[in-house]
Amino acid sequence: MIWQTSRFNIDLARPQVMGIVNVTPDSFSDGGQHASTAAALAHCERLLMDGADILDIGGESTRPGAVPLPLDEELARLLPVVRGAVQLGVPVSVDSYKPVVMQAMLDLGADIVNDIWALRQPGAAAVVAGHPGCGVCLMHMHGEPRTMQLQTMTGDVVPQVRDFLVTAATALQAQGVAAGRIVMDPGIGFGKSVAQNFALLARQEELVAAGYPLLAGWSRKSSLAAVAAVPAMADRMVPSVAAALLAVQRGACVVRVHDVRETVQALQVLAAVNATRGEN
Repeated sequence: MIWQTSRFNIDLARPQVMGIVNVTPDSFSDGGQHASTAAALAHCERLLMDGADILDIGGESTRPGAVPLPLDEELARLLPVVRGAVQLGVPVSVDSYKPVVMQAMLDLGADIVNDIWALRQPGAAAVVAGHPGCGVCLMHMHGEPRTMQLQTMTGDVVPQVRDFLVTAATALQAQGVAAGRIVMDPGIGFGKSVAQNFALLARQEELVAAGYPLLAGWSRKSSLAAVAAVPAMADRMVPSVAAALLAVQRGACVVRVHDVRETVQALQVLAAVNATRGEN
């Protein structure tokens, strides 16, 4: 399976590790650590040395309770970092839901639009549809960041998430976007309870059966802290790696992570085991 993006056809036969680069002062996990252009680009290079296949760069925190960032400020944060990152020789994903930001980053050479709103903002789908080949990740979110954890989803979340994502992908294809450009993300932590998040992992095969590559974003999420009793952010690496490994075993093609080196090592062990069983 190939994920078509602006500059790269990404082979998803091997799980891809997407390294997170937060160019923000207030992200839930590492806000402020890479807020300057120099620090963000240095972090990009470290992630690549650690084995990242894709860089995912975001300028606005979408943690629970986050307030929307003004457009000009998001552009000011992202432009110099993305301009530098596209010179590093790997696919660059931009984490934004604003059409103006998407267009500006694609114009710089970014490869992937990663949108928590699944292109529901006016004009967002047109930006992707108007591009000749960018990749896109459509994520499921219940509600919006400011309020999403105040009233989580009800009922069986797995078919609801699957149907939402399939509908979004089908609508995008109707605008001329090839299916090979689309990846889906169930949106762990975005309007779901702890139990609902783990239901999405336990039954992830039902999402994979929809026929689109799946991206899993479990890294350092509060649901992991809840079950592993590790409230401190610094202690969430081990459960994050475990969740990434389980997601890949259940069919995820891309894992979006903070702890790249540790995740890559775990996936190498999994690959070695699968190789002895004749699996890819």
